[in-house]
Parts: sequence; structure tokens; C-alpha cells
Amino acid sequence: MGVAVRRVAAVDLFDAVTSTAAGLPEVGPGAPLAVRMRPRTLAEVAGQDHLLEPGSPLRRLVEPADAAAARTAPASIVLWGPPGTGKTTLAYLAAATSGRRFVEMSAVTAGVKEVREVIEDARRRLATGGAETVLFIDEVHRFTKAQQDALLPSVENRWVTLVAATTENPSFSVNSPLLSRSLLLTLRPLSTEDVRGLVRRAVADERGLAGTVVLDDDAEEHLLRLAGGDARKALTILEAAAGAALLEPQDGTVRVDLATMEKAVDVAAVRYDRDGDQHYDVISAFIKSMRGSDVDAALHYLARMLAAGEDPRFVARRIVIAAAEDVGMADPSALQTAVAAAQAVQLIGMPEARIVLAEAVVHLATAPKSNASYLGINRALEDVRAGRLGSVPAHLRDAHYAGAARLGHGKGYVYAHDEPHAVAAQQYLPDELVGTRYYEPSDRGYERQVAERLERIRQLLDPPG
Repeated sequence: MGVAVRRVAAVDLFDAVTSTAAGLPEVGPGAPLAVRMRPRTLAEVAGQDHLLEPGSPLRRLVEPADAAAARTAPASIVLWGPPGTGKTTLAYLAAATSGRRFVEMSAVTAGVKEVREVIEDARRRLATGGAETVLFIDEVHRFTKAQQDALLPSVENRWVTLVAATTENPSFSVNSPLLSRSLLLTLRPLSTEDVRGLVRRAVADERGLAGTVVLDDDAEEHLLRLAGGDARKALTILEAAAGAALLEPQDGTVRVDLATMEKAVDVAAVRYDRDGDQHYDVISAFIKSMRGSDVDAALHYLARMLAAGEDPRFVARRIVIAAAEDVGMADPSALQTAVAAAQAVQLIGMPEARIVLAEAVVHLATAPKSNASYLGINRALEDVRAGRLGSVPAHLRDAHYAGAARLGHGKGYVYAHDEPHAVAAQQYLPDELVGTRYYEPSDRGYERQVAERLERIRQLLDPPG
């Protein structure tokens, strides 16, 4: 969640608002729910326990136990994580709980001149015994190289405590000199349960809805699916739905039911239980549609899963499996596409991940199909499990250790690269399995070429007689 006062240019937060005893600005009752429910302490921050363990750099920065802890706290940190995971909140708490000034800049509107003005002001305050400054830069990946370079002296000399936030991979979006002077902290996506806890707190807390409404279970599930792990989005949706419910005449308890939630956000709930039959039915139909080359049906089931809040990483894993099992060597590039999609989904998350997944689905659904590799390994495993093993031929055994030669290991082995076509005509399978065929390529797609080459290889390996 973000801080209580957002600015598009650099401002001194404490010049503009009255601070409470806890260092937090006063938030009026008319402020948005997401603003009213922003964490006031680290204990209220959800989903980032890995960064807030006792003695961790971030905790030393936000809650220095003494002067020594403050001196050893990082002078610059880069917070990398999806929207709504607490990047801005952590930056604000670093200032509010330690009495530092808080200055926020937006990388969308600020230029080098504004950056230098803020840094110079921070230097003057330090020189005259004033408070230290926390400089928060939102969306730092939008800063140009010159703007990022302008921050280097302030970081090196600790004129400011820099907290930079980005949703993009800092390795690609933040200059190396600045990144090398900063501590990179990765915020994890909020789990469904993390967001559920925040929503329920907002319903009950005096800062939030103060128990004026009751959120039905199915409405809550729909809200969580729509939020997609974004706490700010979840509270914004909750506020809209609660407002809609309070406007309707009701007897007794004001309930936010599924119909009210759907009407408030204008998004129909998808009937899909991630732990029930719908989950298994839809994923089954999805896989079978790709296997059956019906690209439109595959995209339909993909959309149903994503709209229902299915974990896109789960979908990506199923696509990787389908690429190997159903497309196979008929189009080897399908597996490359699927693996790249899985990595991209992990990197960027929703909602953009839907585009990556759709491209992978289109590739697999329209690709030629072969399950020959899948059947081949299954046949081989059947033999192994049935005990049809046999001894490794002596000429294939390891001959690199002392005494191996006396045992005949490696004797008569033919090095394939010394032979025509780099194919050495010698026995590879154990005696009991000579002539066994596990892999039988199809005549579809690229595998047709594999079949032709394999036929020539097998002729060289198994000459007549």
C-alpha cells in the first residue's frame, strides 16, 4: 500500500500535514479506505515477513534500536515487487517511525533539476542539525540514466536515505552504479490469505468500515479473485461494494453479497472453485483442447481460469507439460515457448501474464502433435520396473579408475566422432534388450525429419547380419 500523502513532485511531508505521536499524518474520515487502512507499524505489514526478521537491514532502517543500528542501516535500498505489496508503505514507515523527514518524488514527472534541489536541501538541513531525509522515488525504473546518476553523490555521502521502488527487474531498469550502492530487497506477491486478512481487518477496524457491513463469503472470494494479490486494489473494490450496499434499503444488517459485489465492480463472478470439481474440469478441458488443436476452446478455458483467479504459474506449468507430452518432437520449439512463458509469468505477473500465456497456448494448439517421446519413456520405464535390465556392455563401462582395464572395461569401445556420420556401429543396449524399440517417431511436423534420420542411424547401428 502507498503512503498517506502522494505527490507528483518533491514535497516535505511534514510541512504539509500534522503528524501524530506515532509519526503518522492525520487522515481524514473522507480519505479512501486504502489510505485509512495503511499500516502504521511494521506489525501491520502483510506478506513480507522475510524482509522484517529481527536484525534485518529493513527493520534496522525502519525501527533502529539505537544509534549504532541507525548507522549500520542501509543508506539506499531498492524495493522490487508487484503493485500493492507495500513498497510505498515501507518507505513511509522508514521516515515516520524514526522521526526523519519524508520526501517523495515521482519518476514520471521529476527531472534532474528537482532531484538536485531535494538533495541540496537535505544537505543544508544536515549541516544545520536538522532531521535526516528519507527520499522516496516511486517507479525509479522510469528515471533516465542522468536522473539516476544525479542520485549517486547523495547515496555515497548519506545526505539522504534513498528508498526507490520499482515493479520492473532492477537488473535491467536501474543503472549499475546506483544498484551497486543499494541494497536490493524483493517484495513477494501477497497471497490470497494475506489479502483476505487485510480485507477482514478493513471491515472490522474503526479506521475502516467499523463493522457497518458484513461481507458474505462468496462476495469475499470474488473480491479476492479480482484483486489478484494487490492490497490497494482489494480495499478499493471493498469500499465500492460497501458503498453500494449502504445505499440500498435493507432491514437490519447491511450485507455485501455476491450480487452487490458484481454490480459494484461490473465484473460477473466466474463459477469456479479452485479446490473443487470446477478446477479439475476446466484444466482438463484446457489441456484436451490444446491437444486437440482447438485454439479457440483452449483460449476460452484459459480465460475462465484467469478470470476466476487461478494462479497463472499453475497454468504455465500445465502448458510446459503439454508442450512435452502432446507436441513433443513434432515441434521442439513449443517446449522453448512454454518454458519462456513460465519464466515470463514468474517475472511480470498478472495482468500482463495473460498475454504471454495466450501466445504459448496459441503455439501449442496450432502446432503439429506427437506423443512419441512420452510413449517412449513410458515403455522404457515399464521394462525397467519389470526387471528387464541386463548388464551394461563391458565396452561402455567406465574405464577411468584404477583396475578398470583389468576388468575389461572400455575394451573395444568405438569413439563415435571418429566414425562416418559420427555414428559408431556397436552394441549399446544390454544383451537382453538388443533390438528393442522404445521411440517410434510419427510422420508429423519436424518429427518426420527425425524419423528419416533415425531410420538411417538404426541401419548403421544394426547392419544386416
